[in-house]
Amino acid sequence: MRFGILGALEAPVPVGGPRPRSLLAALLLDAGQIVSAERLIDALYGEEPPAGAANALQSQVSRLRGKLGDASLIELHPAGYRLAVDRDDVDVHVFTRLAAEGKRALAAGDRKEATALLGDALALWRGPALADIDAPFAEGQATRLEELRIVAVEDCAEAHLDPSELIAGLRAEIVKYPLRERLRGLLMRALYAAGRQAEALAEFEDIRSLLAEELGADPSAELAAAHVALLRGDQRQAPALPAQFTSFVGREDDLQAVNERLRDSRLVTLLGPGGAGKTRLAIEAARGYEACFVDLAPLTGGVAQAVMAALGLRESGLLAAPGPADVEGRLLAALAGRELLLVLDNCEHVVADAARLVHLMLGGCPGVKILATSREALGITGEVLSPVPPLSPEPAVRLFTDRARAVSPGFVADETVARVCQALDGLPLAIELAAARLRSLTVQELATRLDDRFQLLTRGSRTAAPRHQTLRAVVEWSWELLEPDERALAAKLSVFAGGATLEAAERVCGGTVDDLASLVDKSFVEASGGRYRMLDTIRVFCAEGRTENVHRAFAEYFLELARTADPHLRRAEQLDWMDRLKAEHGNFLATLRWAVEHDVELALSLVSALSWYWYLSGTRTEIVPLTARLIELVEPADCEEEYVLCVLHTAAGGQGGLEKHIARAREIMSRIGALRQPYVVVAWALFEGPPVEGEPISPMRKAFAENPDPWFQAMLKFSTGYVAWFTGGELDAADQLVEEGLAVFRHLGERWGLAQCLDALAAFADASGDHTRALAMTAEALDVMRELNAIEELADLTSRAAARLLRAGRPEEAEASFEQSAEYGERAGVPATVAVAWSGLGELARLRGDLKKARELQERALALCTEDWVNANARTQIFLEFGRVAALEGATAEAVAHFERAVSLAHASRLQTVEDEAVAELTRISSA
Repeated sequence: MRFGILGALEAPVPVGGPRPRSLLAALLLDAGQIVSAERLIDALYGEEPPAGAANALQSQVSRLRGKLGDASLIELHPAGYRLAVDRDDVDVHVFTRLAAEGKRALAAGDRKEATALLGDALALWRGPALADIDAPFAEGQATRLEELRIVAVEDCAEAHLDPSELIAGLRAEIVKYPLRERLRGLLMRALYAAGRQAEALAEFEDIRSLLAEELGADPSAELAAAHVALLRGDQRQAPALPAQFTSFVGREDDLQAVNERLRDSRLVTLLGPGGAGKTRLAIEAARGYEACFVDLAPLTGGVAQAVMAALGLRESGLLAAPGPADVEGRLLAALAGRELLLVLDNCEHVVADAARLVHLMLGGCPGVKILATSREALGITGEVLSPVPPLSPEPAVRLFTDRARAVSPGFVADETVARVCQALDGLPLAIELAAARLRSLTVQELATRLDDRFQLLTRGSRTAAPRHQTLRAVVEWSWELLEPDERALAAKLSVFAGGATLEAAERVCGGTVDDLASLVDKSFVEASGGRYRMLDTIRVFCAEGRTENVHRAFAEYFLELARTADPHLRRAEQLDWMDRLKAEHGNFLATLRWAVEHDVELALSLVSALSWYWYLSGTRTEIVPLTARLIELVEPADCEEEYVLCVLHTAAGGQGGLEKHIARAREIMSRIGALRQPYVVVAWALFEGPPVEGEPISPMRKAFAENPDPWFQAMLKFSTGYVAWFTGGELDAADQLVEEGLAVFRHLGERWGLAQCLDALAAFADASGDHTRALAMTAEALDVMRELNAIEELADLTSRAAARLLRAGRPEEAEASFEQSAEYGERAGVPATVAVAWSGLGELARLRGDLKKARELQERALALCTEDWVNANARTQIFLEFGRVAALEGATAEAVAHFERAVSLAHASRLQTVEDEAVAELTRISSA
């Protein structure tokens, strides 16, 4: 399927009126990427969207899916929507790719290739971008795309082997952009090439007059230089740079950024860790300049002498002629009248000498620009730093694939390649070393061996510098440049799997802010957003010198943090604390892994302290293997509450063979009293379901009721009220209790409890036929749950919202919500929720008369359900729907069997309201 926005909107099928066309265009601009609902609402409605814009967007997405004929083309994600089309099937993305490739070819001196690529890019334009889109986002995007087009026109003109052929086209563009100096310079060159020097000079005079009249400015130095060059017939070419034997892949955006900095600054330093690709990026950036490349890696001193040698200059004359006698003086004298880009590669080990020489050259040689590469900034006035970070996932995979095909022609990347690149931190050198191993390993074998990356990645090019032949040598080069105390701190910092705040680094490692700054300056540690991080490759290297004492200090710090955070998660500040805990997610898992093997008591304490956070954040699969291990290591008598939590976490992850542990947990819960971790109550209720009528009050329930903490009291009111309605249909009493709980949760600012109460009140209103109140309560509950970003809860709540919309007579919105719930459930890994959503879609199909589809959807839903209390409600609803479908098909006996099964299951699971519904269906069909 191909789409276009470079002109009027083009789609493989008609998509309808202005609103769906605008929505599709907005998604096409970010094809293949997630676009948040907020951005789409802003794009469609501007700064003042109408009330209900979020629901309207859902409906529009649903309708657009229908128009496109394939619902999977627009995916729902927690962060927004994604148009699942290949970017090469959208003209704007093909254009930007070809234009970028053309620019690179032009920078590399391949004018023929550049002309072909840029010509293909420009041929995609059918008229003004987004020509028929009337939406708030269209004007700004059209302007941006037009700027990209005119730059491509300029690049194409510059690349053209016979610029005289372009005169008419350039004149047409100048009519639209009379003050664009690069266009005018290109026209001047084209006219000169055609032998029309007088016209070329007239163009310069014309723009000089226009600039003076319109802007009160003179022509730029570049345009003035072009004018002079044409007068002189000066066609000087830049000298060659070191030849490269591989293609330039993955740094296109970085190259553009470096070029922009070089245009504006005389000293740019490419800064990054070893193996990041700084040298190659510098060489590519230097193309198009008169440049001199100086490799400082072999030096221990004598930077000026190395520059002199690279320039082909002698340190002194053959005779003692008058003039500067010192090396630096001769160098400055030689460069004083030249325009040159000097590339100083690998400055980090001679950084002081390099900085001093650069300072002298910038002051004494006004035509010289300097592009340096280093793992440490030069630290002089005028320096502009251009960080060279690891490659992001997509460019990293492209680089791996490109290098892999050199040793394994026809190699095709799969998801394993992405995992390999991520494990190697996106470091280009590490990726190239890994790709070279495909001579003898499959990519799957390579991935499984990356835990020993330093032993694995040892076969680089024999002609490369020794420090680039193995991954260990790359890191050792940086390690040797550290002072002894810096190495000691780096070894301690390696314990942080998820980065460290300043406070954590100080507490665990004993480092100060100045110590950390030193490691940042030397590209051994990254600082961003108040956190200090090591690339995994560097972290693994540093861990070789780590002591056991650091692990214990690390574990004790994060246990203390988890305990401090836990009560705040049940108060108004819970969002701030959730963000803080999420930032430490990797460190908490690392702590738990270490503690399971070395300090079981600490591990159990950590499970208890983090359980509420894990529940709110939807963390499940990562911790199951660890909690499963813990329940085999401990005796419950020593830590009953923590043991029960471990059993519940393990069971929630779908682990089998837990019968012995579940029985032991039930025995503990029948007699345990006051709890240290309130989440035990929530988790046990979700696992066991509502209490059995007439069952004696357990010591835990009694202690819970007597706890004066307002959160406990609000939770008690909510659970008591909800169970009263759910198991006995006591609507009035339930409503009063939950309203009281709601008031307390509002006062506390606790969003999870607030959403639970709102959802319960919505259910009560829905049951009594007050659909307006039910939907209002549900909408507020959804808003609150989105604040928490609790995907599992959001999936359940969205499904219930869909059912309420259906009962309120709004089937299209219900359908969109059921689909959204299914996607949330799949992402959260909760089959029961997906089953409910599919069953709801099956109910919609039944109501629309499509009994075949209705039955298929119920069968799919039932296949996802397990036979436990958590799935009981879903299975009951599915059997009810099977019965209704069978009744409509005239299969009365089958319908009765399904209704009877629904009654039996609802009764056994204490689902009173559902049981009443099933009994009503059974009575109706039996009396028919």
